[in-house]
Amino acid sequence: MSTTSHHLSPAFPGRAPWGTAGKLRAWQQAAMDRYITAQPRDFLAVATPGAGKTTFALTLASWLLHHHVVQQVTVVAPTEHLKKQWAEAAARIGIKLDPEYSAGPLGREYHGVAVTYAGVGVRPMLHRNRCEQRKTLVILDEIHHAGDSKSWGEACFEAFEPATKRLALTGTPFRSDTNPIPFVEYAEDNAGVRRSVADYTYGYGNALADGVVRPVIFLSYSGNMRWRTKAGDEVAARLGEPMTKDAVSQAWRTALDPRGEWMPSVLSAADRRLTEVRKGIPDAGGLVIATDQDSARAYAKLIREITGTSATLVLSDDSGASQRIEDFSGSDDRWMVAVRMVSEGVDVPRLAVGVYATTISTPLFFAQAVGRFVRSRRRGETASVFLPTIPMLLGFAHEMEVERDHVLDKPKKGGDEDPYAEEADLLKEAEREQDEDTGEQDMLPFEALESDAVFDRVMYEGAEFGMQAHPGSEEEQDYLGIPGLLEPDQVQLLLQKRQARQIAHSRKRPDEEADLLEVPAERRPVVTHKELLELRKQLNSLVGAYAHQSGKPHGVIHTELRRLCGGPPTAEATAGQLTQRITKVREWATRMR
Repeated sequence: MSTTSHHLSPAFPGRAPWGTAGKLRAWQQAAMDRYITAQPRDFLAVATPGAGKTTFALTLASWLLHHHVVQQVTVVAPTEHLKKQWAEAAARIGIKLDPEYSAGPLGREYHGVAVTYAGVGVRPMLHRNRCEQRKTLVILDEIHHAGDSKSWGEACFEAFEPATKRLALTGTPFRSDTNPIPFVEYAEDNAGVRRSVADYTYGYGNALADGVVRPVIFLSYSGNMRWRTKAGDEVAARLGEPMTKDAVSQAWRTALDPRGEWMPSVLSAADRRLTEVRKGIPDAGGLVIATDQDSARAYAKLIREITGTSATLVLSDDSGASQRIEDFSGSDDRWMVAVRMVSEGVDVPRLAVGVYATTISTPLFFAQAVGRFVRSRRRGETASVFLPTIPMLLGFAHEMEVERDHVLDKPKKGGDEDPYAEEADLLKEAEREQDEDTGEQDMLPFEALESDAVFDRVMYEGAEFGMQAHPGSEEEQDYLGIPGLLEPDQVQLLLQKRQARQIAHSRKRPDEEADLLEVPAERRPVVTHKELLELRKQLNSLVGAYAHQSGKPHGVIHTELRRLCGGPPTAEATAGQLTQRITKVREWATRMR
């Protein structure tokens, strides 16, 4: 293995065709050197999406085959599309993998097979026998999928326990659950919590500094939502204000409803952003990630109405899905709409604008989704991702550069590690005994009624910019019109200038014309569930004190507060509704003194 690439820029070479880079990037070479020095049986490489895990893995496979350390290769991928993509990438460097393998002896022309985790789950002994017959390198792509179910994890362990070498790859080395991942080492930290241990890590922050991936501009949209709960109550709330977990979920679903105004407004804004990006990147494409197939079809219809051209629609149960992704990748079409399928591993380097139109809220999925847009082809490219103003998502956006490990142990409920456990338990107890009766809660389904969109803020490299603006306004266009080819420091400077211009314009406008919250984004922190918990706790305490003072039952007081102030039960009330009730009960208490 040549050592000349030690002296190359970490971003060298530029974006070569997937899996075909003639020389390694610095991180790939460093990971190779570490592996070749130690030659461990198990090796976990964590590298951010777009950094080139496939090139590293196939180069290592080639080295192991050439030096007769192994005689064959098995690649395990999450999806049918990805296993085919692996076989194509391997063929480009002379490793022939059979992506259609199902049973029996392998043709002499092949160096191994490409299979899915689901396929291994069905026939683990078939793959175990292959590992026992010949020295095998197993490449486990996005290995966190081996923890997706107990059966998959057990099947992977059973199938590949005899393997000579195992190379585990992931761009997101954490799961939202505590299912252990096979062949991953865990070590206790100082707090006694077991965390995954990577043999080589190349995070988004490092890749960004090296110019290997694109920086991401997150554009967040708020707006007013109105929906009907299971109990039949109509609830109105604004995305981004403190709400209960259930209310956040329902407001989020209301925003994503294609029949409302939020999605058409955001898709239209994203398309205008794509037009701007294509001035510098002519083949730039956009991707809408949808929650389900019905929504995906509706979003594709909206895109046709907005742009006048059809979007490529990718549905997971469609036999032609892989071909559609491949066709879109090689075209200069504007938009693709997909359900989950392209959330990880699928390589469409020209994707530069994304709309996160799904209610999936795990950090794992979010990182994988954003990973579709960060694959850099040339210097100065930026990615733009549109989000609803959901505190959890904005938190993920801010933490893009934070490296995570998979944690096996969760904090004990009620223990010192969970600062909100005691409050949550007290609140649950108070609401169960003292809040008004809501026995009809499960009789009616959730129903989205109406929504509108408001440009909320831009997040970039941990900072926030912008003041709220109406869709289609000059203020919104200031941010949508940022050039698609800029150095990172130029993006930061431009955002600062746009915000300063917005503030200056706002100061000249009479107060009566200000119908939106005109405060700079960095002074509008996203309110948290903890703050909402405090409001609910405060209301229950005041109701308790007033019940003692007046002799009225808690439930009667809560019902009267709802009648006068409006809104749903305390458990579903927004921050504004809770604040109104707190003010009202204080008025009552003051009058009685």
